[in-house]
Amino acid sequence: MLRDTVRAFVAAEVEPQALEHDRAERFNLPLFRKLGSMGLLGVSVPEADGGAGMDATAAVIVHEELSTSDPGFALAYLAHAMLCVNNLAHNADAAQKRRWLPKLISGEHVGAMGMSEPGAGTDVMGMKTTARRDGDHYIVNGRKMWITNGVQDEHGTPCDLMLCYARTGGDDERPHISTFVVERGMPGFAVGQKIRDKTGMRASNTAEMVLDDCRVPLNNRLGDEGGSVKHMMRNLAIERLTLAAMSLGIARRSVEVMVRYADERTAFGKPLSSFGQIQRHIGESYAELMACRAYVYSTAQRLELEGYGMRLDTDGAKLVASTMGKNVADRAMQVLGGFGYVGEYVVERLWRDAKLLEIGGGTVEAHQKNIARDLSKGGFPWV
Repeated sequence: MLRDTVRAFVAAEVEPQALEHDRAERFNLPLFRKLGSMGLLGVSVPEADGGAGMDATAAVIVHEELSTSDPGFALAYLAHAMLCVNNLAHNADAAQKRRWLPKLISGEHVGAMGMSEPGAGTDVMGMKTTARRDGDHYIVNGRKMWITNGVQDEHGTPCDLMLCYARTGGDDERPHISTFVVERGMPGFAVGQKIRDKTGMRASNTAEMVLDDCRVPLNNRLGDEGGSVKHMMRNLAIERLTLAAMSLGIARRSVEVMVRYADERTAFGKPLSSFGQIQRHIGESYAELMACRAYVYSTAQRLELEGYGMRLDTDGAKLVASTMGKNVADRAMQVLGGFGYVGEYVVERLWRDAKLLEIGGGTVEAHQKNIARDLSKGGFPWV
């Protein structure tokens, strides 16, 4: 039922606006708020906290379906629903949930998460943003980079709130990381720049966020001071899984497009689909998509059973799915030839969008490192 609902919404509402918003590099905020009215902005939030009370598999379904049409819009959804809302639902106390979740789940407020910095991406523990206790406040200083939903419109309006990771002690070897909810209007919290001219994912806004002696109240800290490494690891698992699901959507649409085109277009008096070179593109793409789809959905089911700290296979699923999505979109462009290279045909946009998934939410190199380390420490999971 969830898949059918989202698929119908995508056909009726998302597909007609996708190309326009990609070209304009503009986030469709009214469309985003319709997801709130459908209950999808709190898809993984317990019903007791106002959410839909669904699981990781449901989150994967939503991201796959949205990404068959508009991966940029899906990325904005992911940053809000997974990086911000899901994080709050699992790490905030009861009063904090009552304070922030209702408007985030309805879509009235737009949320983001600030982890990456100009000099700290994959090396997240190398972050330089600091938070110093000052009575009943913290003074936060630093810059966060590549923040999806950092701005919510073409006027540069900041997000309504950003979950911000900052150092509150420790040293370079073992920094103490804490999580703070920074809200729009707090003195010292501002947009540094809106990042434009991205290769893909142009329908989601990306920005640099600046914290300059930003005073954040003590009750805006999530959990214990210095206790946020677990917050990060737990949320990274669902982030990577839903990013992998986005690759499934990109690949599925690419396969559909290339099959239809190869059946309709003729060369030398025959349909393109009768030529072995084209059959190879289609056959390999379908098989790789289905293999990755099985991995992603089985990992989603295990995530609920084994807990959100499960890193090995969320890394593994995103590692293989992100590259698969990029390769399948590339093959689709090759099958369509010149028509695939222009914006009128969706594969050009999917091809551009797909590359980000090998970079964002953990690079493929980071996943390779994590998998090798985890296997060395714990042995093979099926033994």
